[in-house]
Amino acid sequence: MRLLIAEDEKELANALGAALRHNKYSVDIVYNGREAVDYLSAGNYDALIMDIMMPVMDGVSALKEIRRSGNSIPVLLLTAKSEIEDRVEGLDAGADDYLTKPFAMSELLARVRAMTRRLGAADNAPSDELKFGDLALSRSNFEITSTKGSTRLGNKEFQMLEYMMRNPHMLISTEKFMEKIWGFDSETEISVVWVYISYLRKKLNTVGSKVTIRAARGAGYSLEYDDA
Repeated sequence: MRLLIAEDEKELANALGAALRHNKYSVDIVYNGREAVDYLSAGNYDALIMDIMMPVMDGVSALKEIRRSGNSIPVLLLTAKSEIEDRVEGLDAGADDYLTKPFAMSELLARVRAMTRRLGAADNAPSDELKFGDLALSRSNFEITSTKGSTRLGNKEFQMLEYMMRNPHMLISTEKFMEKIWGFDSETEISVVWVYISYLRKKLNTVGSKVTIRAARGAGYSLEYDDA
């Protein structure tokens, strides 16, 4: 899953990014509310973690603009404020959850998991496991399982396969993978997508799955199931 962090304290923003990436999330970071609105309008994210007190545009104003645009992305607000009226203002603006600083990283991760579980429920997807054909992908231990056993996926492998399993049969371009998994600001060569597709194909073969990643020359890749 791909998350956007909007936090003007750069040390905290980087710490959040590192913790979330360690837990298999793809993360982009911005430092004010205006950038958060712009990034959400230009890209696809699964959840937003946003501080309230930020320069240029504060988090509540940014959230109101995001909701006015029709974007229903799950939002977790962060703030040093603890007064009830501040919590109410954020929730009334459209936040899904609220976390007061200072907080334990484990609690933030739990709240992100809860938000994304609700996202999965809205999409009629299981909270912990995705299934397609004879393949199961666990979001809790990042393993794929099929007829010949299971194997653990690396960070980018997990994110790519999760994206494809949430969109089976859909042709996904190399550029879309780069945008969704590596982010707008990545300096990674686009050929890295082919490398990770190769890794995933090998692991699908390892677990004996009939799920395949098909390539359409010049167009992208799609996840298919051959039950023949």
